[in-house]
Amino acid sequence: MSFRFRRSTRLGPLRFNFAKSGLSSISVGGRGASFNIPVARSGGARTTVGLPGTGLSWSVEQGGEPIGRRAAIPAGPAEDLPNSRRLRPGQLDALKASCLNVLHQQLFQPGGCGAQLWELSLVSRLLNDPSIGDRIYGQLAVIETPETMEAYLLRAQGQDDLKRRAKRCVEAVQEAGRLARIRGWLSQA
Repeated sequence: MSFRFRRSTRLGPLRFNFAKSGLSSISVGGRGASFNIPVARSGGARTTVGLPGTGLSWSVEQGGEPIGRRAAIPAGPAEDLPNSRRLRPGQLDALKASCLNVLHQQLFQPGGCGAQLWELSLVSRLLNDPSIGDRIYGQLAVIETPETMEAYLLRAQGQDDLKRRAKRCVEAVQEAGRLARIRGWLSQA
């Protein structure tokens, strides 16, 4: 007879789920619909609804978006952005405003390359240049005007998505500056 370690156990309507480190979550429900509350794992409470026997299910994390649609960028510190701890609902808006403020301070300070790009409408001129490719066009389109960049950042669906969008804005400013210098529209300073 061999020993077996069961990774979950039931106590009434509750199922206690274990990992190597101990209790990881508590679930309520059964086949077709369940509600999972994390104890030692990251994330919020999760509701899952499925069709038993088909393998089809739909999971939604409370206060979040469907699990299968989350950005595949690992959470981690990003340079010049607020720390990477998991956010509670309502904190994302504050992080968006903070991130937008950091981008304005770092990229578009008066006299800087980014400020000149906007003041001289150089991004719009680049977007009208037929020699730039679709990839660069899409990259530059997110920073064409201050309003465009702000709208792009405010559409972020989560912290990782916001960091990805902020990084894309930084890369777009760098690329626009490089292209404007090549064309002689900006000084080499």
